[in-house]
Amino acid sequence: MSRIAYVDGVYLPLASAGVSVLDRGFQFADSIYEVWAIRGGRLFDAEGHMARLRRSLRELRIDFTMSDAALYAVLRETQRRNRVADGIVYVQISRGAAVRDHVFPSPAVRPTLIVTAKNLDRAAITERAARGVKVITLPETRWARCDIKSVNLLPNVLARQQAKEKGAFEAWFVDRDCLVTEGTSSNAFIVDAQGRIRTAALSNQILHGVTRAGLLKIARDRQMRVVEEPFTVEEAKAAREAFMSAASNPAVPVIAIDGVPVGDGRPGPIAQALRALYLGAAV
Repeated sequence: MSRIAYVDGVYLPLASAGVSVLDRGFQFADSIYEVWAIRGGRLFDAEGHMARLRRSLRELRIDFTMSDAALYAVLRETQRRNRVADGIVYVQISRGAAVRDHVFPSPAVRPTLIVTAKNLDRAAITERAARGVKVITLPETRWARCDIKSVNLLPNVLARQQAKEKGAFEAWFVDRDCLVTEGTSSNAFIVDAQGRIRTAALSNQILHGVTRAGLLKIARDRQMRVVEEPFTVEEAKAAREAFMSAASNPAVPVIAIDGVPVGDGRPGPIAQALRALYLGAAV
């Protein structure tokens, strides 16, 4: 079945979908995006993702007037047309198409809305989590507003490619204070020597992960010790466990960092428990 995309009010085959060459998302990365996981045929953590999308729009001052209800209708119709039961729906909103100029168009132009959806190989994702993944660490090279879910992802792409070339699944960025911020497309966690779940606190240095928030709530509800503070690379290598989270990859155990095994080099019990509890909530 050919995939279907929604572009500014029209559903059309993905292969023929497109936007203007003057679109500011293409010209300047003047655009935000959001990704919802679809599990069991429904959007998961729907309100959290919508709230983050709205926040990103506000931070970039993109005047997107479509209501939440109308946007949800487009998401679900795109999901339906692509027959997605377990996968993702992707939304991208740019400031719109205008004559190329660094300043905002005046008068304002209509934002561009793109929605796509696809199934994911859940068996492969489950196997990856059961096996655990390796990560490498790299110096932080991104802009100072990582809290905005913008399409300005070139540093992430380059870092993820380096990880792949080194036989790893993900790369963790490390700031000038030698503290881990987050991954290229995931939040980073450890279980430290005291058995505490640690992850960097919310700031402009990290994306405010919706799955991150869900995992921390589950942990706190079950009286697990949670500390929102950063950790060094050396602390991560010496941790009992490490794991990463994203909408499509909740609580995936990290079994090695820069070639150094974490714990006994196998997925740890806390990450596995959090993953099972989180996915259980999706049923």
